[in-house]
Amino acid sequence: MGFKVAVVGATGAVGREMLKTLSERQFPVDEVVALASGRSAGSQVSFGEDKVLTVQSLDRYDFKGTDLALFSPGAAISAVHAPRAAEAGCVVIDNTSQFRMDHDVPLVVPEVNPQALKQFRKRRIIANPNCSTIQMVVALKPLHALAKATRVVVSTYQSVSGAGKEAMDELFSQTRGIFVNDAATPEQFTKPIAFNCIPHIDKFMDDGATKEEWKMAVETRKILDPDIKVFATAVRVPVFVGHGEAVHVEFERPITVEEATEALREAPGVVVLDRHEDGGYVTQVECAGEDAVYVSRIRRDPTVENGLAFWCVADNLRKGAALNAVQIAEEMVRQGLLMREAA
Repeated sequence: MGFKVAVVGATGAVGREMLKTLSERQFPVDEVVALASGRSAGSQVSFGEDKVLTVQSLDRYDFKGTDLALFSPGAAISAVHAPRAAEAGCVVIDNTSQFRMDHDVPLVVPEVNPQALKQFRKRRIIANPNCSTIQMVVALKPLHALAKATRVVVSTYQSVSGAGKEAMDELFSQTRGIFVNDAATPEQFTKPIAFNCIPHIDKFMDDGATKEEWKMAVETRKILDPDIKVFATAVRVPVFVGHGEAVHVEFERPITVEEATEALREAPGVVVLDRHEDGGYVTQVECAGEDAVYVSRIRRDPTVENGLAFWCVADNLRKGAALNAVQIAEEMVRQGLLMREAA
């Protein structure tokens, strides 16, 4: 017997990817409901190769009898409707930032901390981490288990899809405009994004960090280890889909490149492609549409004691959002935590 599943924010880039991922992975569903704002009600979205769903209004939807809801509508909307769904008996997996740092809401990457899912009963809400955090902790987990990471310095190279469809449209229109000498007027970003890099994602905080950089630090500590130190610089780059990260890690004990490579090769969700030759690494363009976190350029960092560096890329709409949410649901089924509530 399958589940009744609602996808909230179904008309957005992540919502559409959630629907696609549920179908591709053959998650056991009896019924899928597409939900979005009232202005999107009545529009249609695809589910699988041959099904079309008519979008319903989130404001009017009664979650009673719905077993699982995958949320990606924006934090302010999740703040209102995720608790409403949970109170109706629905299990919520929320992709927004709204609940990530709540003490009684588990923040989960299935390859890293599946045991945390048991805490979901307090609120019936599970938080999906930030896209840039997800791919980093998937790669860090096997290394941390091997030698215990104490400090991480990471620079991210994040695609515009992380800022939504309008941001993708802005990159497209600005890129096209450059070739016909149109002025690039930023709307979604603080500066032109075409042929440019912007070292600014989310709002600035009092210490000079951006909220995106803060998220990577606090989420990594909640997911992986409360004692790990993380310093991040988050950069938006003119790529449509896929985030890249240059990660520098310090460990408690020496760790060789060979040990690290072997641990990463055996880790779930990780693919190592690391040849010391032209093209012997994976880029954002190549990871788009893929499920794995790809790791390349594994090197010893001789500037710090017990240092190691690597490059990792992942599709931020899939592993960084939709896929991780569906994998959480799959893990809940495996652990017997998600069961039919509908009559």
